[in-house]
Amino acid sequence: MSTFRQENVEDHYEMGEELGSGQFAIVRKCREKKSGLEYAAKFIKKRRLSSSRRGVSREEIEREVDILREIQHSNIITLHDVFENKTDVVLILELVSGGELFDFLAEKESLTEEEATQFLKQILDGVHYLHSKRIAHFDLKPENIMLLDKNVPNPRIKLIDFGIAHKIEAGNEFKNIFGTPEFVAPEIVNYEPLGLEADMWSIGVITYILLSGASPFLGETKQETLTNISAVNYDFDEEYFSNTSELAKDFIRRLLVKDPKKRMTIAQSLEHPWIKVIKRRNVRNEDNGKKPERRRLKTTRLKEYTIKSHSSMPPNNTYINFERFSKVMEEVAAAEESLREMERNKKSFQEDIEALRSIYEEKESWYKEENESISQDLRQIRQELQKTEALKKQAQEETKNALLVANGLKRRYRKLENRYEALAKQVASEMKFVQELVRSMEQEKLQGGEGDCGIR
Repeated sequence: MSTFRQENVEDHYEMGEELGSGQFAIVRKCREKKSGLEYAAKFIKKRRLSSSRRGVSREEIEREVDILREIQHSNIITLHDVFENKTDVVLILELVSGGELFDFLAEKESLTEEEATQFLKQILDGVHYLHSKRIAHFDLKPENIMLLDKNVPNPRIKLIDFGIAHKIEAGNEFKNIFGTPEFVAPEIVNYEPLGLEADMWSIGVITYILLSGASPFLGETKQETLTNISAVNYDFDEEYFSNTSELAKDFIRRLLVKDPKKRMTIAQSLEHPWIKVIKRRNVRNEDNGKKPERRRLKTTRLKEYTIKSHSSMPPNNTYINFERFSKVMEEVAAAEESLREMERNKKSFQEDIEALRSIYEEKESWYKEENESISQDLRQIRQELQKTEALKKQAQEETKNALLVANGLKRRYRKLENRYEALAKQVASEMKFVQELVRSMEQEKLQGGEGDCGIR
């Protein structure tokens, strides 16, 4: 069982602005009072009751903390300290302030495959370290791939959010349905045994989006997305991949494989030619004799993808130079998506109402059965009580009779005792008379003997 510091975190850290929030967690910037160093404080709301769905269970928090305590890698966020109070567990984490990788790349006009793979290589290195420790992240997606600092020549990748990460133990079958639908592997969708391979599928999806700005399996609804994943229903549309190398596509194909055992491992991905010899591949010889040129990937679609993936625009709008028409189209698309979301919510609400009605009817039937059973039990209890009352009255009568008999015996005993005392007195009196008579006779005898002596 993990132990956390039972102290007030604000005695040691000054809390600053909010950096982000989730369903049961809030991340705030903080400064350690002792050292002056800046960190990120992740407040995780604890689940108070095991039956409640509000908050995170102690077991899940401990699992995340245990995993963070075990890992130490340049491409993975590090844990500095852990505090606990009545309502929250507070993780003091390395401050990752460079924003999301995709947002950073979307700011560029274009991107070479070499530049893309330089960042992808860091992702692979981080995952390779995790997998070497048998740790599966299970939530690899653009939002969890951050930059430590984007204002440096070679920004460093940081993998974050280990809330659903698990240690994969040999011989222990593990199943769960979690993660973000757009990035989960088929074995999660189909509720099959899970392993490190699920992360490799997510890397395949991330690479596909990075190179095209399109999501391979994303459908109009969550169910459509999950169906596409289960069927591995994707292709390399020429509209998105016209300027992408065949080796890059091969890298993706080897990851987006339904059978986890046939999917490329993290070690194999690091040895893939697209990762190892990207510099040579970035030069393409043109058949018409023109000067070789470096493959450049347009980031327009990646910009569009990052906009759609965020629920709201960031405070510092990096897309302010978009053409007016593009902005209008984005707003229209956002409005359409909102309408679709409302329609999905309506359908979801209807399904929830039907489910609640079914549950209510089931509960009502159960209550009726329970009521009948309880009524029967109460009738039996009443009968038993009546029998008990009758036995009680009978016992009281018998006790009363016994007392009467006892009192009669007591009176007889006293009479006999009195008679015995009278007889005893009479016997004592007679014994006294006899004793006196005997003494008198003995004295007379003695006196007679003395007279005889005088005659002689």
